[in-house]
Amino acid sequence: MSTPLIPNLLILGGSTEANALAKTLSEQGVAATYSYAGRVDTPRPQPLPTRVGGFGGIDGLIRYLRENTITHVVDATHPFAAQMSRNAIEACTATQIPLAALTRPPWVAGPGDTWQHVADVPAAVAALAGAPRRVFLATGRLHLEAFAAQPQHHYLLRLVDEPDGVPLPQAYVVVARGPFTEESDRALMQHHGTQLVVSKNAGGTGARAKLDAARSLGLPVLMIDRPSLPQRVELSHVSQVLDWLAHS
Repeated sequence: MSTPLIPNLLILGGSTEANALAKTLSEQGVAATYSYAGRVDTPRPQPLPTRVGGFGGIDGLIRYLRENTITHVVDATHPFAAQMSRNAIEACTATQIPLAALTRPPWVAGPGDTWQHVADVPAAVAALAGAPRRVFLATGRLHLEAFAAQPQHHYLLRLVDEPDGVPLPQAYVVVARGPFTEESDRALMQHHGTQLVVSKNAGGTGARAKLDAARSLGLPVLMIDRPSLPQRVELSHVSQVLDWLAHS
């Protein structure tokens, strides 16, 4: 009779779901390491051993998995961390290590929403061509340079960390970490005279408030759709991850 495999997880984290998983695994005494990409200056502390930074591509991730005797990988990165997710799929396929994604369902427009869908950030930039508007740009600091191609707008930026610089000539920066409320986001947009909201379709509840506020104010939303990824196991609850872990 073979000895049951003792799990040793790698959590590719940075999301609310990853934080919830880390808390549960810690409480249950499951060995795991939480990995941050390092894109936030002050990441949330976790109840598990934590590493920060990239792996060095697919080969670096394969090397890490082998050197640290990782038995399972849970990709709980942001839905737009497509390169990391693709690397995880490739590395786990090469090492035959089980991989599951813990991800949130995308947002869906409802009654009263006025959304224009675009495929990616370049398409969002192109869609902003035209007369100056007051734009709530809620896409994070990594894409600010791309939107510099449309400098005519007045941009409201909400970022987790203070940026080193803003490549937009007309921008107001708010440094804040969610979750946010519809009431506070509505007040923020009214104060800045927002006419359009630009958002990634991240899903979840922590950043949804801006969409609810936009609906209540009758504002249009330019919605950037999620990147497509190769097929993988996708789960939406921590309990499902625990069940997957017990049977993989």
